[in-house]
Amino acid sequence: MRAFWEIFCTVVDNYGDAGVTWRLARQLVAEHGQRVRLWLDDLAALARLCPEADVDAARQWQVGVEICRWPVHWQPVEPADVVIEAFACRLPEAHVAAMVDRRRRVLWLNLEYLSAEDWVGGCHGLPSLQPGGLQKFFFFPGFTTDTGGLLRERGLIERRRAFQADAVARADFLRSLGVQACPGERLISLFAYENAALSSWLEAVASEGHPTLLLVPEGRILDDLRRWLAVPSLAVGDGQRRGALRVQVLPFVRQEAYDRLLWCCDFNVVRGEDSFLRAQWAGRPLLWHIYPQADGAHRDKLEAFLSLYVEGLPPAAAGALQELWRVWSAGVAMGPAWSALADQWPELRAHAERWCARQAARPDLTAALVQFYADWL
Repeated sequence: MRAFWEIFCTVVDNYGDAGVTWRLARQLVAEHGQRVRLWLDDLAALARLCPEADVDAARQWQVGVEICRWPVHWQPVEPADVVIEAFACRLPEAHVAAMVDRRRRVLWLNLEYLSAEDWVGGCHGLPSLQPGGLQKFFFFPGFTTDTGGLLRERGLIERRRAFQADAVARADFLRSLGVQACPGERLISLFAYENAALSSWLEAVASEGHPTLLLVPEGRILDDLRRWLAVPSLAVGDGQRRGALRVQVLPFVRQEAYDRLLWCCDFNVVRGEDSFLRAQWAGRPLLWHIYPQADGAHRDKLEAFLSLYVEGLPPAAAGALQELWRVWSAGVAMGPAWSALADQWPELRAHAERWCARQAARPDLTAALVQFYADWL
């Protein structure tokens, strides 16, 4: 069934909000043949992920998705069959009124942030009665069978495994970013928020006997990195060496290229929600820099995911991983935790692939949304 979907998104967390909704919109069109209109209040964020996007256009089409700037002063439009407010953004009141008046009823979904907390499964799919007789349903992405699943395109894992098995393809891709990896060099990607723990971690990596290449896309962590390197500035293409550690700054790349960067690396440090999930699909050990919240709520989310993720790991490996994530999130010294993790590397690498395969065996989020609409009808 071909339906008309519209997705509303206010960009709060840098590129994560735009990244998730852009992936969802593209997948609805490409894999399910749906018509999609994406409302964004910050087209500049989208343009970093999709360079073809015109930041000045009020309305445009990219890869079959209609993209509209969410105006400050709302102009009435006909509501879609399915209206998604992403991450609890507030729909224009006039649009909600139009949804009430529409002859064909509208499915209203609140697509929530990704979380592994226990309460998520109990709230997924619950309705909330709204004025005018509308019902809004809460749709929770998640890692368990009682949630809506995870964003994953068709054939993603197979493409990733084929790429990782092809040394020539990996080298060609890295060269396209200006990167020439040396034989035997461990590759680590770093995309994170500012973090006081960075210097202690990099000191530990630089003092190891194993040569490491740290690939750092443009982002908020660059100032911390510059201070540790004691250089006046860092720009795309710049490279520095400290001990066994070689550092190179990369351009901010589109989503598809970022996936391949993660696939190239042995260890990925990621942030937010979108890159966090893409690192899991890479099937490699990772470190998550969860978005810090003033009330400390991020710590509960971190612990909930860790509890789920380490299931099946031997105690030593589970403990090493948990400790590294906790000290990184707390911004405290990383050296001992990094050394402990290194001792568990083979087990953690095998576990990352097992985790990926287990999550990929479940229906993906976009398919679950389409099925939810069909069942609702």
